[in-house]
Amino acid sequence: MEHGGNSLESLILVVSVSFLVPIILYKLRLKLLPVVVAEIIAGLIIGKSGFDLVDHDDSWLTLLSLLGFIYLMFLTGLEINFDSFRKKKTSSQNGFNPLSASVVIFMGIFLVSGAFSYGLVTLGLIDRPFLMTLIIGTISLGVVVPVLKERRILNTELGQTLLLISVIADFVTMILLAVYVSILSENVTRLLFLVLFFVLVAVIFWLIKRFASRKAFETLSQGTAQFATRAVFALMLSIVLLSESLGVENILGAFLAGVMVSLLRPKEQFVHQLESFGYGFLIPIFFVMVGVNLELGPLLTDPRILILIPLLLLLIFLSKLIPMLYLKRWYPWRQVLSSGVLLATTLSLVIAASTLALEMNMIDESLHGALILVAIVSCLIFPVVYNKMSPREAVRKKVIHIVGVNHVSMSVVHDLIEEGEYDVRLFTSSTSNTEEAGAEEDTEVKIHKLPNLDEHGLDKLGVFDADMVVLVSTNDELNLRIARYVSGNKAARVIVRIENPELQQAVQKEGLEVFSTLFASRTVLRTLIESPGALRLISERDDTIHEISVNNPNYHEQLLSDFPLLRDILILRIYRGDSFIIPHGNTEIHQGDKLLISGDTEQAEAFRALVE
Repeated sequence: MEHGGNSLESLILVVSVSFLVPIILYKLRLKLLPVVVAEIIAGLIIGKSGFDLVDHDDSWLTLLSLLGFIYLMFLTGLEINFDSFRKKKTSSQNGFNPLSASVVIFMGIFLVSGAFSYGLVTLGLIDRPFLMTLIIGTISLGVVVPVLKERRILNTELGQTLLLISVIADFVTMILLAVYVSILSENVTRLLFLVLFFVLVAVIFWLIKRFASRKAFETLSQGTAQFATRAVFALMLSIVLLSESLGVENILGAFLAGVMVSLLRPKEQFVHQLESFGYGFLIPIFFVMVGVNLELGPLLTDPRILILIPLLLLLIFLSKLIPMLYLKRWYPWRQVLSSGVLLATTLSLVIAASTLALEMNMIDESLHGALILVAIVSCLIFPVVYNKMSPREAVRKKVIHIVGVNHVSMSVVHDLIEEGEYDVRLFTSSTSNTEEAGAEEDTEVKIHKLPNLDEHGLDKLGVFDADMVVLVSTNDELNLRIARYVSGNKAARVIVRIENPELQQAVQKEGLEVFSTLFASRTVLRTLIESPGALRLISERDDTIHEISVNNPNYHEQLLSDFPLLRDILILRIYRGDSFIIPHGNTEIHQGDKLLISGDTEQAEAFRALVE
């Protein structure tokens, strides 16, 4: 096909393809296939290996693809959450430390990858062992994180360990790649410029951090001018320009710009805004063009490449699996093996490293294409295998500890036990009269009698190690004292019973959740008089109210009308932060939203399993 020099036709075709890819994936229900992999495959179809419909030399596509590549590296740096390194503590039960384990496993990955690379050199398949070490040892953070979120294990010790390994691999690989390229040039000046670049980046970050802490920055960020977005793009392009001026690779500049923004701890909504622009426009163009420029013909006729592709896939898998055996001290075989499979997923950094190596004539076109094919196949195979192998986490019952035994607490405990979703335990003083509440004859509920209800004594006994602590004794002062202690020292949600009306108002101003039998009775009676239907909706057993959190990333920014299983469920309210939204069909649901729903219990639980 003959191509024009600067025609917009190729750009429109590439943008149209990137628009259609997510729609096709959704219609074909291919949720396990990463969108970026589908974009590369689409590029193969319309590019050199397919119908050859795209002008490869088009100046618009060349510029936008380069910007997409730079922005991808920026978002890769932005994905690194350095708070993860501060929160990891040793488990008191088994001595497992996610951060220490992550460092040990990454070092193992690097060493095993190096050994495999030198083995490939011995076989005559490659001649750049350190470059191949970086490529074999890299991990796709952009694929690992969504999979961990979908499996609901990101916040577990194992999930945090896998996250940290991926983060360390991303960061170290980028830095070592830049250093390696500088050393390879055999130019002392270039090495000095690399060191100077790191120093200047550190100085720029220090200056930005001081400026970002000022009130003026916050004021400007809240305006309609989108100052924060402009500042981020100015920073990214400035660091990229600085890197190129000093002879450092632009992808390192973009990556460090993302790291700088991440260290400033931007709001989640702002990060999502940056990701939306990148993954909505620039980055898809880059990935489609990767497929467009990839020629499969020479790869499929080169015996060396045909041997190298499956061999590289095997080595990438083994380079993750062998170091992961370190976790066998704490986890069963199935979890260890499946974790190794997931970490074998590679994508963005392999493409970045191979593209850079091709530009510097460190590898040829055939090896470049082989590496991209390996990255694509790893994203097609390993996440799917992980989902098949990894054991589903058992649904953990919420632990509720109730302090105080009386008619109110006993009746509520029976209801919660009947629902079967909660692990409920009752605590009371050994001197309290439990006979009046009918607790002595109750064999269904186990009551823990303690010498006293002192907050420090309760803490030592682990009473506050629960998802929720409910304080319902008849002593307002005791309830309030314990509630203040728990809210100040523990992460558990606290509900406190206060019957004194004046004390109630003061306690509510402290941010504590207050319950009062007098207030509840008055509210129920008033509701029954004014709105009997509303009370019936809340109290009926067959059509109960449920609160469900949207934690599944697959439903982020999806319209409410597109949600499944809504035929027998009514969405009453959508709570987002401190405000609520009246739901409509075109309401966009965000990850982290809490939905107040009404419907059949079985249907509600099926919906909960889907979105949580």
